[in-house]
Formats: sequence, C-alpha cells, structure tokens
Amino acid sequence: MTPQPTPRQSGLGDLLGRLLGEARQLVADYSLLAVLDGRRAALRLAWLLSCGLVVAVLVVTSWLALVVAVMGWIAHETVLSWPGALAIGALTNLAAAGALVWWMRSLLTEMPFEALLRQLRGEDAARPGN
Repeated sequence: MTPQPTPRQSGLGDLLGRLLGEARQLVADYSLLAVLDGRRAALRLAWLLSCGLVVAVLVVTSWLALVVAVMGWIAHETVLSWPGALAIGALTNLAAAGALVWWMRSLLTEMPFEALLRQLRGEDAARPGN
C-alpha cells in the first residue's frame, strides 16, 4: 500500500483568497439586493403616482359636478340665468385659487435646506426678526 498524502495546511494566501472571494460575493449579493429594491421602489412610485392622478381626476370631476349643481339650484331659485350662475361659480373658484396662491407664496420665503446650508457655511443661525 502506498501511503496517503497528508492534507496541506491552509496558508495565509489561501485564507486571503477565500476572504476576497467571499467579499466579492457579498458585494455582488448586496448589489443585486439594491437593484431589486430600487426596481420595487420605482414600481411602487409609479403605482402611487398613477393612483394619485386618478384620485385627482375623480376629485376634480366631483367638484365640477357640485359647483354646477349649486349654480343650477341658484339659477332655478333666483332670476339669474344659467350663464350668470356659472360665471359666479367660476369667479368664486378663481378667488379661492388666488387665496391659495397667496398662501403658497408665504411658504416660499425660506429656501429648502437653508438651516443645513447655514451650518455647512459656518454661519450663525438667523434670528426670528431677520
């Protein structure tokens, strides 16, 4: 019988090679996970935006139906004609839109991330009176 060769002890090179192989596989696994998670997030965003658009259309059509119903009731109960009643409804909607725009302008007084940019520049915090 021939003697069996004794198994060779793992050296530092073998351990480093296996470590690099495992690290490469770990990076590949995390990359695949990031891609799949990004795809899932993109699909959910698409669904959310689509559903939001449908909801917006339904709300707008409901609002228009409500305004026409109220204006029809006003036209029926008063001596006001249909075009006059619809004009009043349109002017009321324009006034509400103008009020919303006026309110939205107050939201734009401070730029986004202003406090973060101030900190990064090393500036003092803005005082409430400024």
